[in-house]
Parts: sequence; C-alpha cells; structure tokens
Amino acid sequence: MTAPVDVAIVGGGVIGLATAWRAAQRGLSVAVVDQSAGRGASWIAAGMLAPVTEAHYGEEALLGLNLDSAGRYPAFVAELEAASGTSVGYSTSGTLAVALDAGDRAVLAELHAYQQRLGLDSDLLSGRECRTLEPMLAPTVRAGLLVTGDHSVDPRRLTAALHTAGHRAGVRFLEQQATATTSSSVTLADGTTIAAGSVLLAAGCWTPALTGLPGRPVKGHVVRLRGAGFLQRTVRGVVRGFDVYVVPRDDGEVVIGATVEEMGFDTSVRVGCVYELLRDAHELLPGITELELVECGAGLRPGSPDNAPLVGRLADGRFVATGHYRNGILLTPVTADAVTELLAGGQLPAVMAPFSPDRVSAHGTSAAPTATQAGSMR
Repeated sequence: MTAPVDVAIVGGGVIGLATAWRAAQRGLSVAVVDQSAGRGASWIAAGMLAPVTEAHYGEEALLGLNLDSAGRYPAFVAELEAASGTSVGYSTSGTLAVALDAGDRAVLAELHAYQQRLGLDSDLLSGRECRTLEPMLAPTVRAGLLVTGDHSVDPRRLTAALHTAGHRAGVRFLEQQATATTSSSVTLADGTTIAAGSVLLAAGCWTPALTGLPGRPVKGHVVRLRGAGFLQRTVRGVVRGFDVYVVPRDDGEVVIGATVEEMGFDTSVRVGCVYELLRDAHELLPGITELELVECGAGLRPGSPDNAPLVGRLADGRFVATGHYRNGILLTPVTADAVTELLAGGQLPAVMAPFSPDRVSAHGTSAAPTATQAGSMR
C-alpha cells in the first residue's frame, strides 16, 4: 500500500495529465498511473483545434462543447506555458479547407451555408484567393473555405508541458499498469495498491475494459515530414472521397493525417495507408514530395457509441473521462475543468452535462445529446 492520495488518475494522456494538473492546482494530492504517459493517442495526434471546420449535421451539442473548449484555449495555453516554462506550439493561423472539383466545391458551399446558419465565422474563397494565401496549393484547387478561428497545437509539446506543470504542482507519476480499480483504490501490476479519495479512469480506448462502458479503438495513420515555411496554416481537403489534412508546426514539422480504420487494437503501420496519405496530400500540395520524411505512425482514438465524450461519475462511484474520439486535444481544457470540479466535490458543469456516461448502457445503446441541449450550452 502506497501513501494515499485525494485523486488517482488511470491514464497519462492529454486528458489525464491536464486533469491532474488542474486538480493539483485546487490543492488535491494526485497520482497518475500510466506505464508510458503521453505516448498513446496524444503522441500520434495532429493537434487540430477545428470546431467550425469539423461541424457536422446532427452534432450541434458536440459543436457547442467543442466551441466552448476552443474558447478556453488561449488562456489555457498562456497559463500552462507559464507554469511549465515551455511552448506548446499553439498556432492561431487558421484553417483552409479546399475543393479540387465542382462536386467538392458544392460540398464546401453547403458547409459554409450550414456554418452561417449556426452563426459560425467562415469565408468562402475562389481558387485564386486560396493560392494567394497558400502558394503551394495545386493549380487545380477550385475553391476554399477559410476559418480563421480554427487553430492548432502540438500535442507532443502539450503533453510534455502538462507533465512538467503537473510535476511542479506536486503530482506523483507512477510508471506502471493499472490492473484493477475501485472507487477508492487502484491496484498496480506489481501488486501495489494506491488508496484514493476518488479514482478517475482516463485511459483512452482502454477505459471500456476497466469500466464495462461501450467503446472501441479507432485507428489512425499519421505521416510526419519536415519543411520550414511550406505552409502558413492547416490545409484540409477531400481527395477521392477521403479526408486528408496537412498541419504545419512552427518548428518546421508538417503532419499529414489521418486515416479512420476499425482494426481493433492494432497499431502497426501499413505501407498502403502511408502511401494513400502521401498521394492525397500531393493532390492538394504537389511540392510536398520534396519534404523530408521524418516519421510514420498509427494511434488509437477512443470511440464511443455516438463518438461523443463520456465524462462524469459512474454508478459505482468511480469517475470517467473517455470517448473523445477525434476531439481529445481540442476538448482537453473543458474536460479537465469539468472533471476537476467533480473531483473537488462539485457538480458536472452544464456545458458537460449532456455527455454524462448515464446516456449509454453497457450494451452500447445511447441517447445522443440533442440540438436543444446544444442551444443551452452555447
């Protein structure tokens, strides 16, 4: 039995690390259990913060949550960089979604109209206007949708900063695997037990195995290149019916992603997926083949039945923060704030209330948050 803590967090990804830091700031003693903190989905993620570009019909509640979290990012980043003494690579250059043919241009126009109905800021551009913003775009680009409010962050630098800030705030990091949990304890692979006032399960796609909640891993391939000054902002497009995005970093890294594959817990890197990402990125940005190839990787997103987060208290008294799917990096500030409020003895904030795990059953059925709930959140 190790020294007891107020909060034991199983999972050292971006959600677990941010919650640990916030909880320590509230004066709680915290331990994070993860045998390889920051090396899961957070390590592979591209770090797009794009609530407007990724707005989808029927997901107005999730859009409200995404917008709320995006609005917290500037203050969150400033506080974290001050606490850690390091940059997280936060970029406010915006996102440009482009179309290569008339069909894609019609889709962009429809998306723009939908965004306008929701009161979201975006600008429909001609192909020439797109190439003025990003000269490396292919001459075949027909139109574009510029969203200046959709930003990006470097998840690897973000998790490193959260680890440093948490350590400075007194968080204990235990590099082990959790084998069992209760509402007041975590058992480690070496047989050690941690007594805790509260236990939070934030282990990404491995959380369902610890909770019985429905969920699945969703694989995504990412390719990392290097080419300083290649792009000024994130570029997205649809090529042959598949989404592709290219995210530049201020240190010269360029990230291409991402596939969406239902392959279980397989994280092997497939040559075909890497080829397809490079091929599709080349359709948008022909000069990309001149960049240096740095890394190819694959990670597992935590999916839920409706691909929306599961955040709150379980019936057995444990807490959970999982199911963020493609929005884990974006939803980090709002999730950490909401869970910390719960751990400190408060209630789940209204912005997160529609995403309680109460909406799903152990058999995987769900009652997705409604547009009416979304309206109350925005």
